[in-house]
Amino acid sequence: MSKRQSFLAVAALGAVVCTTGFMPSASGADSSGAKEKKGSYAETHGLTAEDVKNINALNERALSLSRPGKSPADLSPSTGAFSRDAGRETPPAEPLDRMPDAYRAYGGRASTVVNNYIRKWQQVYSHRDGRKQQMTEEQREKLSYGCVGITWVNSGPYPTNRLAFAFFDENKYENDLKNTRPRPNETQAEFEGRIAKDSFDERKGFKRARDVASIMNKSLENSHDEATYIENLKRELANKNDALLYEDSRSNFYSALRNTPSFKERDGGNYDPSKMKAVIYSKHFWSGQDWWSSSEKRKYGDPDAFRPDQDTGLVDMSKDRNISRSPAKPGERWVNFDYGWFGAQTEADADKTIWTHANHYHAPNSDVGPMRVYESKFRNWSAGYSDFDRGTYVITFIPKSWSTAPAKVEQGWR
Repeated sequence: MSKRQSFLAVAALGAVVCTTGFMPSASGADSSGAKEKKGSYAETHGLTAEDVKNINALNERALSLSRPGKSPADLSPSTGAFSRDAGRETPPAEPLDRMPDAYRAYGGRASTVVNNYIRKWQQVYSHRDGRKQQMTEEQREKLSYGCVGITWVNSGPYPTNRLAFAFFDENKYENDLKNTRPRPNETQAEFEGRIAKDSFDERKGFKRARDVASIMNKSLENSHDEATYIENLKRELANKNDALLYEDSRSNFYSALRNTPSFKERDGGNYDPSKMKAVIYSKHFWSGQDWWSSSEKRKYGDPDAFRPDQDTGLVDMSKDRNISRSPAKPGERWVNFDYGWFGAQTEADADKTIWTHANHYHAPNSDVGPMRVYESKFRNWSAGYSDFDRGTYVITFIPKSWSTAPAKVEQGWR
């Protein structure tokens, strides 16, 4: 059986799973009632089971390489082998003054080749202290990893996801468990996983992250040391009667700035909070990552995993190990995560915001093919795939002198 024929078999299995309750719901994807539903990541992007295995291994490799003191030699032989077989390549440099071509737009998404994204990035996002920068080889290497590469090259450090927010409707969850029944041929584990997934509202989770980022940015103004920033932050939270005020002093919330590498760098924040700004990205992933839990939860989702604190909206991501959904049937394979970059856009209407992500790693000379970059409207981004049942909105910090998150993002360079 050829590679593409193998994919059709995998896609068919994925389609069966999708019909049993793992498609994003209207509430989970978009509380306005939009019903943009997606199948598996592999189906959507034309990937074989082997392609997905390589994507997951490369995602793990990127995480390993981002840790201080790590090098390719530190990686396990299996992961290194996947990376070599995958055929990932670093995109070539693009002239600094070459203007990008218009993206191909369709529905709520515009797409382009990675080389054209580099040209747009250099024109729009690359500025440091008001000057355009050519994307370096190191940045192009990061970019080549695909969806996580987009966020990585714009945020500086590899995403750590420590300050993640979401919204879970506890009342809807309890009510749906009580008043609805499993679908035909749906197991109890599938039913509970579906009800939990449908009880997450990404729009409200995104709004919570934006509100917190706004408080943080106001607190950063004129704060020239961390103690002043924390004092300002607590005052702003108290003024808004925000539950984050009562987080422990060692919480990720209060330690986020000091744990940002660029805050300490001389050409970044240089330990001056007023030189930093809070920005946002998003991560979609699977809830059933605990190998000590039942296999059913790993297949159909863990209803109790990665729920946000009901008062603060914070999600404890310490148990996120980037593990993909377990197969329910032979031949199934799922992508372990998807990242989307938002930055610091000021557009008030969530539906008009733009999320930059990608289909897969850059492998132009292999079967998986070249990387494509997407700019999606929120409704399209938040719809997700059947590979994921959680969507978080994460705050990180970058220097104010970076314009990798311009206020106005023009989709598809139109």
